[in-house]
Amino acid sequence: MTNQQNDFTEWYIDTIQKADLMDYTPVRGCIAFKPDGYEIWEHIQDEMNRRFKETGHRNAYFPMLIPESFFQKEKDHIEGFSPELPWVTEVAGEKLEERLALRPTSETMIGHLYADWINSYRDLPVLINQWANVFRWEKKTLPFIRTSEFLWQEGHTAHVDEDEARAETMQMLTIYKEVVEELLAIPVYDGQKTPSERFAGAVDTFSIEAMMKDGKAVQAGTSHYLGTKFAEAFDIKYLTKENKHQFVHTTSWGTSTRLIGSVIMVHGDEQGLVLPPRVAPTQVVLIPVGPWKKNPAIMENLDKLFAELKAKGIRVRLDDSDRSPGYKFNEWEQKGVPVRVELGPRDLENSQALIKARDWDEKVAVDLPSSVDTIVDELQTMQTRLLEKARIFRDKHSHTHVDSLEQLTQHIATSTENGDIPGWILAGWCGDDACEEHVKEVTKFTTRNIPFNPPTTKSTCINCGKESKHTVWFARAY
Repeated sequence: MTNQQNDFTEWYIDTIQKADLMDYTPVRGCIAFKPDGYEIWEHIQDEMNRRFKETGHRNAYFPMLIPESFFQKEKDHIEGFSPELPWVTEVAGEKLEERLALRPTSETMIGHLYADWINSYRDLPVLINQWANVFRWEKKTLPFIRTSEFLWQEGHTAHVDEDEARAETMQMLTIYKEVVEELLAIPVYDGQKTPSERFAGAVDTFSIEAMMKDGKAVQAGTSHYLGTKFAEAFDIKYLTKENKHQFVHTTSWGTSTRLIGSVIMVHGDEQGLVLPPRVAPTQVVLIPVGPWKKNPAIMENLDKLFAELKAKGIRVRLDDSDRSPGYKFNEWEQKGVPVRVELGPRDLENSQALIKARDWDEKVAVDLPSSVDTIVDELQTMQTRLLEKARIFRDKHSHTHVDSLEQLTQHIATSTENGDIPGWILAGWCGDDACEEHVKEVTKFTTRNIPFNPPTTKSTCINCGKESKHTVWFARAY
């Protein structure tokens, strides 16, 4: 394994390859999800689907090909996505009359269809989510984190007025925060994006931002209030109770498979992948040790333990291959399996098993008859422990002492000299796009969001020194 401190990106690539989560394909920026990698996404899907449906949303599916004319209807939208759009221009040897884009997002197609589906106030609200693939031709790619094709969910809703649409926007952001923190054990800062960072065509964009172990940020989820912009562009009107036609207010919100990359970057260690139990494809692996083939009682007890864990809904594997115990230990550690259980002749004599949590250094002997309950408890304890570890790391590297651009450049230089990471800084911003851009040019730190609950507030702009309008998180980002 490449050392995390020496080259975090190489460590990350080593980790996902040794964990067998993905493979490269001949198409630049497009990866194949192997079963373990895709199953992580399935667990994210399951949790989000449950929460979406509890709040009245339903799943649907929309076409991947979008006519070019649809993008021309919303000026900001096409300007935002134009550099990343791949186009279909020819079919069966004939050029198309109109180019078709591989969807970067679906607001335009869905806006076109909602114009037909929505006629009266009785048709509202429309609460639809889509699980799909999208395409954005990235210049620089990194598996899971930034790829030319990726998987995601995108919600698209329509409402009678602004208040209802804004309530929807914030409800979905809250759901994202809960899923990322409770399922993936990743702490996030929630807040509003600055105008330069908001979604193309949105009135307001809100995000949850997560800190990786190299101190960089990942935008883990976004929720957008679109106002009536897309409704006006696609003529989505409804008849009110007073028999007047009004434009609907729309929202969109999404998360993607970059959450898989975030899990790896937040929890992984020098040995490779560390997975939170709730999202791990295999939560427990059982391994016989010693001359177990000569002692049938070892496998009998492991088979019994396997069945009891399975009955409790635990995703468990039994590795009875003929490879050495050391090889198995290393392989399952690199796959990030949360709990390993070892059972050998001496353990059996003492009516115990050895348990090794992936984020522990030591093995612990547990009473064999009560080992199922101990393992179940440890899975929950580890889930909580990983979130707390990540929160401590994030808080340690979230800095509030930087008040000027000069102090920020000095902070970056000092951190680099000390072999530390610059992390994130909380700073004031006057609201001028030029100040935001200058900080980015000088330091490569971009605004992440204007947090709802900042640890403190800043009175002066980090760039110009004038009175600040906002207190903002700045960080380098993926």
